[in-house]
Amino acid sequence: MKTRYAASLAALALTLSPAAQGADSFAACLAGLRAPAAKAGVSGATFDTHTASLAPDMAVIDLLDAQPEFKTPIWDYMAALVDDERVADGKDGMARWRAELDRAAARYGVDPATIAAVWGVESNYGRTLGGRPLLTSLSTLSCFGRRQAYFRGEFYATLKIIQDEHIDPDRLKGSWAGAFGQTQFMPSTYLRLAVDFDGDGRRDLVDSVPDALASTANFLKRAGWSGGLDWGYEVRLPAAMSTAGAGRKNKHPLGFWRGQGVTRADGSPLPPGQTPAGLLLPAGPNGPAFLVTRNFDALYAYNAAESYALAIAHLSDRLRGGAPLAQAWPTDDPGLSRAERRELQRLLIARGYELGEPDGMIGARTREALRAAQPALGLPADGRAGQKALRALRRAD
Repeated sequence: MKTRYAASLAALALTLSPAAQGADSFAACLAGLRAPAAKAGVSGATFDTHTASLAPDMAVIDLLDAQPEFKTPIWDYMAALVDDERVADGKDGMARWRAELDRAAARYGVDPATIAAVWGVESNYGRTLGGRPLLTSLSTLSCFGRRQAYFRGEFYATLKIIQDEHIDPDRLKGSWAGAFGQTQFMPSTYLRLAVDFDGDGRRDLVDSVPDALASTANFLKRAGWSGGLDWGYEVRLPAAMSTAGAGRKNKHPLGFWRGQGVTRADGSPLPPGQTPAGLLLPAGPNGPAFLVTRNFDALYAYNAAESYALAIAHLSDRLRGGAPLAQAWPTDDPGLSRAERRELQRLLIARGYELGEPDGMIGARTREALRAAQPALGLPADGRAGQKALRALRRAD
């Protein structure tokens, strides 16, 4: 009898569309999350109210394996995140929020430029918060794909925020992975580290810039940030120096690196002292080189990617008035700034390609248009949005 019943269920499943099967498995998954959510402090009423109308968004599963900090060449990643536009906007933002940044720096020991750099990279200074409802994204990631245990914890944390902080779930929108607010905290991080810095009695990372900036400073302090310590330096390596054993975790005192003949990128000596620092070579021995301290590790803790931490670090230097990197990236086709990306899109639109409003985001439509245009420009049809493509489009304009 059991065998016949199981066979009947299997036959029924075959008659259902993939969407219906997905909806059914999602509903069953959600039902199974109710008890663990209760153990995490989410009441049954809260769970039932805010999961009753949820439907999966399977697009987030594809994004799970397409994170730009791991897929994008470092020169493209840095060109888009640390450009003149973001530096200028950051300086304007720092001037506007100077009092709050100084107060956060005094309380948490994290300098204003570093706090502002996180703000700039995470949300373009509050302009890009993300539009995906957290409950939808996190419930989907809790039931499908890899890392379900991690995302279930974030799903429960989101329900806790709604329940305990009395935040409208419609205000909880963010990235595909569930990060939200001006400085893109994950929900569990919000519960642990968000602070009320504007004194209104609420921890609001969406609409309160002071709360977001101070919460970021609190995060970095808890991650090991040491006030007064540089994150690191771009450096110049001697031609004969071996780079075996390079890596941010393999730290040696600065005196060791001085003894190896390592200098600052401009040829000046490394700072005095014996601060431990690791040699970071994000593009190999032929690209820019950096000595990084434990403050770089604190930046890394924010988003567990060395390219991300380097973007924050370099942007913070630029916000202090520092120069672009001295050493060029080892590529014959450097990346584009956001202004250049918008220009590339405008040039493609002028050639008849329908891309919508130029936004500087290189997505599937832009790459498809490039692939179609490149043969006539004398370039391989690879859809790459780099300096070669931009120069070719300018010449053909």
